[in-house]
Amino acid sequence: MESLSQSVTTAIQSSDYASLSAIFTSQWLSLGQGEQRTLASHFIKTSIASPSFFPNAFRSPQIMSVITTTLNHLPPTVENAADSLLRQKIFEYKLNEEEDFATAARILAGLRMEENEASVYYLPPIERCDVFVKVAECYLEEDLTVEAEGAVTKAGTIIESTGIRMSAETSTNDTATDDTKKKNEEEERTVTLLLRYKSTYARVLDANRKFLQAAMKYHDLSTAYLHTDAIDADDLLSMLGRAVTCAILSPNSAQRQRVLGLVYKDERLSQLDAIPEFQSHSAVLTKMYLNRIVQKRELEQFESSLADHQKAIMADGLTIVERGVLEHNMVAVSHLYTSIYFSQLGELLGVVDATKAEKVAAKMISDGSMSGSIDEVEGILYFHPSTAKEESTLLHWDETITSFCMQLNKVTDVVRAS
Repeated sequence: MESLSQSVTTAIQSSDYASLSAIFTSQWLSLGQGEQRTLASHFIKTSIASPSFFPNAFRSPQIMSVITTTLNHLPPTVENAADSLLRQKIFEYKLNEEEDFATAARILAGLRMEENEASVYYLPPIERCDVFVKVAECYLEEDLTVEAEGAVTKAGTIIESTGIRMSAETSTNDTATDDTKKKNEEEERTVTLLLRYKSTYARVLDANRKFLQAAMKYHDLSTAYLHTDAIDADDLLSMLGRAVTCAILSPNSAQRQRVLGLVYKDERLSQLDAIPEFQSHSAVLTKMYLNRIVQKRELEQFESSLADHQKAIMADGLTIVERGVLEHNMVAVSHLYTSIYFSQLGELLGVVDATKAEKVAAKMISDGSMSGSIDEVEGILYFHPSTAKEESTLLHWDETITSFCMQLNKVTDVVRAS
């Protein structure tokens, strides 16, 4: 066993990839489980200690195979957590040199992290949270939304259980002591991490087509740091634009109307017109909030700005935005007509034919999104506006409750931070 370990050391020092590959393939199989763990640990410790072995060795498929083998056959503890250092090196290489985000995420996700401060694998909460946020960010780059959601959920659990938060004040005095400067640096890092977590969480919700929740998260991000220097004003405006996008794509409901109202009342909404990506957003959202019909031209302009996952075709043959706008226009038409032929409705909406319009109307009536009835023989849709006033009153009450809760949350955050 000692001679085999020496052979590994010699091969690492001379960057002899072929010899290392032979040791961890043919000779590896003749070793017992305990011997395999010892040799794997030795390889990792020695390779990490070598000043010249990495990162060049990462370019060799033979060495990457050896690394995979050793990482899968480790003892409970490796001296100085060398395996964690190796995973971090691979992560940086895959991320920066190869842009292989999925592999980078999987490597980093295997990092051994413990809460016991006596362990060599101990990481403070902010470090563990940072790892999971990085993993989620990488998975999102590859559109692996399920994996990204799992990672960002773990980051959220750490934040909730350990109370990671930013302080109310940060000293900017040039004569601050070293302790104060260190505290400020830690605070800045915490703020950055929380922003990355919240942004990643919103992106995960968006990617998983949970548009209503994503809209609320994006809008919260766009306002929570509005009067600080934590985020650039243009980035905050971009978050607002994403909130508008997700609010428009959300299924028709009273809660969606509340979110539309929150965004509509944002004084920065008109500023989105100056951003090409969000040029049509304020007009479409305004019409939706005020229950006005969205024209086909406006829909096409809005749809051209969407990401691929936001253009998905649903089971009924409509895209997400077509269905959302169609449901909205149905409600808008109900404020103008007491009844209408489906052939006329299709022409008025300018998005779908009469058959699809009838199917959408039937679904909305059945799930309570719209009050009405259908005469299938005559092809007529009858609207029942008798509850409109009641719905308006309830909607106003819901908006009031929502606004109060949001203000209360902000006050609570300030109190907790002080």
